[in-house]
Amino acid sequence: MPGREFWQGKRVLLTGHTGFKGAWLALWLQRLGANVTGVALAAPTVPSLFELAGLAPTMQSHLCDIRDAHALAMLVRQAKPEIVLHLAAQALVRAGYRDPLQTFATNTMGTAHVLDALRGLSDTRVAVMVTTDKVYRNLEHPYPYREDDTLGGHDPYSASKAASELVIASYRDAFLSQQGVAVASARAGNVIGGGDWAEDRLIPDCVRAWQAGRTLSIRRPEAIRPWQHVLEPLAGYLRLAEALWQQPGLAGAYNLGPPTQEAATVRTVVELARSPREICAVSYENDSNAVHEAGWLALETAKARTQLGVHPRWTLTDAVHRTMAWYQAQHAGADARALCEADIAAYEALA
Repeated sequence: MPGREFWQGKRVLLTGHTGFKGAWLALWLQRLGANVTGVALAAPTVPSLFELAGLAPTMQSHLCDIRDAHALAMLVRQAKPEIVLHLAAQALVRAGYRDPLQTFATNTMGTAHVLDALRGLSDTRVAVMVTTDKVYRNLEHPYPYREDDTLGGHDPYSASKAASELVIASYRDAFLSQQGVAVASARAGNVIGGGDWAEDRLIPDCVRAWQAGRTLSIRRPEAIRPWQHVLEPLAGYLRLAEALWQQPGLAGAYNLGPPTQEAATVRTVVELARSPREICAVSYENDSNAVHEAGWLALETAKARTQLGVHPRWTLTDAVHRTMAWYQAQHAGADARALCEADIAAYEALA
């Protein structure tokens, strides 16, 4: 669990703070007492958690495209971060098919720009670079991928993130380790939680359909993924940063996710999300014309457990039920920031 004493007063650069995960992480860092500088594009959805939680006035928030190396470098130098948490990305598989060049430019070159901006900075000691669980060459074999398995990516999103892993390793080995910066990549995905309104994500699709009284259409109900509540990987990122600060030799790649046996089908998650008290209609289909997406994906997380002490706190059932409760309360008028803080407090209480 993140340590308040460690984060109190730390200067943290957080890229992607206007996104779903970034907004949750910005809120948690503030709760821990960190001084947060955010760099990102404008919030990608309407509504957005960043706006609803009122985060802009409580931090140094800068709108900047990480594809602009010069502008980014200027902001990084001004922030003088001790710790960098890089979350900014084009994060959607099907959007990657629509615009592959933008996806590679953001995810691969954008990551290179962040790392290059750290060269020569004497204050920076830790950089946690967030990629995805989809960086592996997925052969659809029924075993969980380990950090030393072959990287790959059929679709542009996955390939751009796999390429960013090579960029991260290169900058770590060629430049930043000699400078005293411990650099790690964190591989996590299939994150759920309140405040996500992105396109083509399962729970937001459920919420949009059911709140509008429409039938939810599911194109790949038997696809298996390592689903987890948003606080699980965020806790992992924070713990990884703490560990790197104390032991730079732990730099490297880390999988973050639920136990292998908790990987579940899309159908399972949808059924957990349906309310027995409301009409939540679903149409399960198998779209043979859909773009390629992996049918089976799970991660081996033993490295994070043994070296970082990172253990999932909530089961899949807990994660889905908490997520749906968040949306229901927010839709009924509850304050988004208060709902997030309540979930964080409940998660911290499990330490």
